[in-house]
Amino acid sequence: MKIKQRNHLKNTRRWVVKIGSALLTNEGNGLDYAAIAQWVKQMASLMSPENGPDKLEILLVSSGAVAEGMKRMGWKNRPDSVYKLQAAAAVGQMGLIHAYESQFQKHKLHTAQILLTHDDLSNRTRYLNARSVLLKLITLNIVPIVNENDTVVTDEIRFGDNDTLAALVANLIDADLLVILTDQQGMFDSDPRYNPQAKLLTEVDALAPELDDMAGDSKGDLGRGGMATKLRAARLAARSGTTTVIASGRQDDVLGAIYRGQSVGTLLFANQAPLLARKQWLAGHLLMKGELLLDSGAIKVLRSKGSSLLAVGVKEVVGEFSRGDMVVCVDEQGHEVARGLINYGSDDADKIKGHASSEIVDIIGYVDEPELIHRDNLVVI
Repeated sequence: MKIKQRNHLKNTRRWVVKIGSALLTNEGNGLDYAAIAQWVKQMASLMSPENGPDKLEILLVSSGAVAEGMKRMGWKNRPDSVYKLQAAAAVGQMGLIHAYESQFQKHKLHTAQILLTHDDLSNRTRYLNARSVLLKLITLNIVPIVNENDTVVTDEIRFGDNDTLAALVANLIDADLLVILTDQQGMFDSDPRYNPQAKLLTEVDALAPELDDMAGDSKGDLGRGGMATKLRAARLAARSGTTTVIASGRQDDVLGAIYRGQSVGTLLFANQAPLLARKQWLAGHLLMKGELLLDSGAIKVLRSKGSSLLAVGVKEVVGEFSRGDMVVCVDEQGHEVARGLINYGSDDADKIKGHASSEIVDIIGYVDEPELIHRDNLVVI
């Protein structure tokens, strides 16, 4: 299992790399520019066109804005006030992004700052828009640098932690691998700070139940996530088929070592194929916003061929929904046939129902997608 799982990393092409606050700020002593330079050098090497078809697409999720802001303002302890945290994030984000941008430019790579809120990923239209722009950036060999939009959230200053954000982004772009760089070697079977006999876990199923007790709930003063949050992130990533590696960002050429399949850190593998995992998520985790009544021909095609749903197979549109919402597909008896994320709002869907894809532009004046629901976003019940 070990050789098989590690060797699989050589075939990955799209990574999300998350770097934690303790690493970035050297335990709160301001941004560690030398370390940032090394991580950027590693990412640039893996992204180099000289690698041909083996080059990686990389999206970076970076903590450190709050910690850098605290350093700039002379604050020793992480404040409890939401507004002080927001102020620290706003101040620190400037230095953090500049540090990355200046280093990536040395390798002739462009960067793009992306600030997300929880609503961006829970609202399906904004989710699809965020997905589209991130995919476009990485295919252009541009490095998106993602962080939470801390300055506008009002419920609390977090998704929970940037580990969770990184996992959600991995789901968003269908990443092959999530790499969480931390100040620890990886995940141990017990807390190595208290048990000198603790053993590093090298490879394990992300969903293995015994991991819960091993992860504990420890966390540092600067960051918001300990090993338990990293385990939750790995499990969240696994539901869309993404494998996770938790490793020490202080190890020399850690990203290159992971790519080469060397035994680095802890590999938490996803035991499901990406599409299957995504469809299970679609089937069980989203609220239905509308209903499509399908004709018998469309139902037969969906069940026998696993095809996308075209507008021509829809007889009736029920409810109000927007592009990207979850809708349920039913037969004439009202029995659920399938469910999926729709490419058109209810008004436009109602106008194009029963029509061929080639007629869509004449009916509503534009074409987002030729399919009403793409098969990758559709699960047959």
